[in-house]
Amino acid sequence: MEPILLLCLSLLAHGAEAACREARFGGAVLPLRAQQLVLAPTQAPPANRLRFRHDVSLTVPVAVGAPPQNVTMVLDTGSELSWLLCNGSRVPSASAPPRAPAAFNGSASSTYAAAHCSSPECQWRGRDLPVPPFCAGPPSNSCRVSLSYADASSADGVLAADTFLLGGAPPVRALFGCITSYSSTTANGNDAATKSSEAATGLLGMNRGSLSFVTQTGTLRFAYCIAPGDGPGLLVLGGDGAALSAPQLNYTPLIEISQPLPYFDRVAYSVQLEGIRVGAALLPIPKSVLAPDHTGAGQTMVDSGTQFTFLLADAYAPLKGEFLNQTTALLAPLGEPDFVFQGAFDACFRASEARVAAASQLLPEVGLVLRGAEVAVGGEKLLYRVPGERRGEGGAEAVWCLTFGNSDMAGMSAYVIGHHHQQNVWVEYDLQNSRVGFAPARCDLATQRLGARA
Repeated sequence: MEPILLLCLSLLAHGAEAACREARFGGAVLPLRAQQLVLAPTQAPPANRLRFRHDVSLTVPVAVGAPPQNVTMVLDTGSELSWLLCNGSRVPSASAPPRAPAAFNGSASSTYAAAHCSSPECQWRGRDLPVPPFCAGPPSNSCRVSLSYADASSADGVLAADTFLLGGAPPVRALFGCITSYSSTTANGNDAATKSSEAATGLLGMNRGSLSFVTQTGTLRFAYCIAPGDGPGLLVLGGDGAALSAPQLNYTPLIEISQPLPYFDRVAYSVQLEGIRVGAALLPIPKSVLAPDHTGAGQTMVDSGTQFTFLLADAYAPLKGEFLNQTTALLAPLGEPDFVFQGAFDACFRASEARVAAASQLLPEVGLVLRGAEVAVGGEKLLYRVPGERRGEGGAEAVWCLTFGNSDMAGMSAYVIGHHHQQNVWVEYDLQNSRVGFAPARCDLATQRLGARA
């Protein structure tokens, strides 16, 4: 632990403009959890909009402002600008979780500063965002931000700066979105799950854009290890993996396309998918299907902010067919052609929990073959029990779906490797050498060894 924390630098000067000067964030080790999340509302939403929520997400504890306010943030390598719900008070809601988060109160922080619409932060720092920051005009002259995500959720607020404290490292100053309204056109999901869910105050943007947390803090390397279920994992910011006794990693290079393409995210952690195997069978998928086309569609992204993995239809169809073929003797297909979980998962089965537990170790491993590395998915990570769905006499059987979804059905034009398939894998993002590393790991043991506590 000491070698990492010794690399940290001290707090930057206050003020929104000072946040433009990137800090060298030496490192910290933080607890990381996969939790079912609901974001508490700051106000009653319009009748035709449902409240913004993340389903199962990775969360880290962060302290923001002076004096520090403790918040929980979703770790998202697929997003750029970090944001916090900004209100300073809770608003009761029938659909909010019992432990709804207190929104961040900027007025109570002596280090908080909103960005002016004529500041460099507002004028050019947000160039990588899909919707750049814009000036609200008089009388507020505030710099506004508007964010939207693939799950149809959206958030709006002002661009601001404050100090962030992560783990035992000194505080660093960073720009973020101070969100005053958010919504989603998606359903709220299972009521029972909602009632038992944790709550998040915001999102920690970790991609390679100019306003991401790692870019603003000059972080050259970070890694995480996600424990299965709700067990504790860890996030390591900065430092050297060798100093942490991290496992031997297999690296795959990040894919760079310099010219702007309409469907290629240039600041994502994009890697090259070279093949997919089911067991020992390498699927007959043309290389052209797995590479970005002339529009940029078809890139493969490593994304901690997405739960499951998504494949474009021309790769998903052969995977689905081969998996069903190899599991005929193990699992009974659901047999309901119209059943689709979350709009993208239609390779589903019916079986008791005991049956799936017995079959899980016999299921064929699915391997995502990357250039120089592989993400192998096996056992319990291959199937997900659909909440609230039972079949058979007395509901003896649950409904299970393969945890690979169809990108085309979800309205996406990319392959996405989600965090469910990164469980018990040490994943390192090496920005200095433009690569991502993977290695199998016991993340619960790694968390104990490195001393990250929830």
